[in-house]
Amino acid sequence: MARLTDGGEIYPHRPDLESLPFWKCDTCGNFVGCHHKTKQRTRPLGCIPTPEMKEVRKRIHAVLDPLWRDGGMKRQAVYALMTEHMGWKFHTGHTRSLAEADKALAAARHIAACRQAATQ
Repeated sequence: MARLTDGGEIYPHRPDLESLPFWKCDTCGNFVGCHHKTKQRTRPLGCIPTPEMKEVRKRIHAVLDPLWRDGGMKRQAVYALMTEHMGWKFHTGHTRSLAEADKALAAARHIAACRQAATQ
C-alpha cells in the first residue's frame, strides 16, 4: 500500500525537493511525485512505476523533452502529437505497462525524427 511522504525521505541529498509530496510503496520502495503546483498538491503524477518502467519512462523523456526544451515546439504540442499517435491521452506517468511504454517510445522517436527532418 502506498503512503504519502515527502522529498526529504525520497531524495535526502536534494534539499530543494524536501518539502515536495511523494507517494511511496513501502513493500517495493518505488515512488511517484505529485502535482504539487496545483490545488490538489498530493494527487499522484501517475502510477508508482516498477524499476523497469521507470527506466523506459526516462528513455521516453530523453526523446521528448528536447523537442520542447529547445523552443522548437510547445510542450503541449508534443504531448498532443503523442496523444494522437497513442490513441489515448498521453502522459508518461500514466503509462502502465511495458508494452504501452514501448509503443510510446516508438511514437516519441517517430515524432523526433519527423521534427528533425522538418528542420533540415
